[in-house]
Amino acid sequence: MDDKTNISTPSYTEKMTLGISKILESSPGVTEVKFEEKPPAERHMIVSWEQKNSCTLPDDLKNFYLMTDGFQMTWNVKIDENPVQVGSMVINSISNLNRLGGSAAFSLPNAPTLADVDSDTDEEVEGRPEKPHFDSRNAIFELDPCNGNGKVCLVYKTLRPGITMVDPSIWFLDRALYWHFLTNTFTSYYRLMICHLGLPQWQYFFTRFGLSPQAKQWFNMYKPITFNNISMSEEADSFVNKLDPNKLFKSKNKTPVTKKKLPAPPTGSQKGNPTSAKTTPHPGSVVRK
Repeated sequence: MDDKTNISTPSYTEKMTLGISKILESSPGVTEVKFEEKPPAERHMIVSWEQKNSCTLPDDLKNFYLMTDGFQMTWNVKIDENPVQVGSMVINSISNLNRLGGSAAFSLPNAPTLADVDSDTDEEVEGRPEKPHFDSRNAIFELDPCNGNGKVCLVYKTLRPGITMVDPSIWFLDRALYWHFLTNTFTSYYRLMICHLGLPQWQYFFTRFGLSPQAKQWFNMYKPITFNNISMSEEADSFVNKLDPNKLFKSKNKTPVTKKKLPAPPTGSQKGNPTSAKTTPHPGSVVRK
């Protein structure tokens, strides 16, 4: 092989894993870091998914699928000369981005659905998003099966039958069917997944239950960048920003533009008021907060 091919730009794996693959390969005890390259999803598959589910994929997730139809990376640790899988990072392909709670598990007349175990009595935390529901109030899709430890889900809020919000959020559904908010965007979730190295049960770090004793042992051995601070420390931010997923799948942030009315011109009684003259901006000036 020509050596020039090895000196050039970062490999596809490095780009998709934001450089974490190299960090893992150099970590003590880590072996068999595997990343499965997947071809891009065809655009018609994305359109078909959106039409079938009456949901529009957010721009960053759509661009992600146009780069790779899913994501899968694992890494092992050698224990007593035997490799044991520790890390696992998964994002389902567009064909496996399946809806939860839509139908009964078995085709029996009285077969229960997830909506049957849904509850409105769970405590709502003030200042936090309203928890998802398995009934018609939400459309929920599985992003990551989490090796059976729960599910990471893309959650849409239903505005009215057949109409969902454009911007979904990312939630973690634990094995006891409790919901835990993770992030507002897919890009943020992708960053969290990468920075937590796919450690076992890492999503539970963002729940009130916390990690299991076994998961804590792995966290102590291979600390993720965000381990000491849920909101991500400044050091983590500086590292992650250098390896920003936005450079891979750019999301078009559609920030609504609010048109503010200019203050009304002073009335006759205000014209002679010096205080009013100072505080009332000129109609052509730029008002800064």
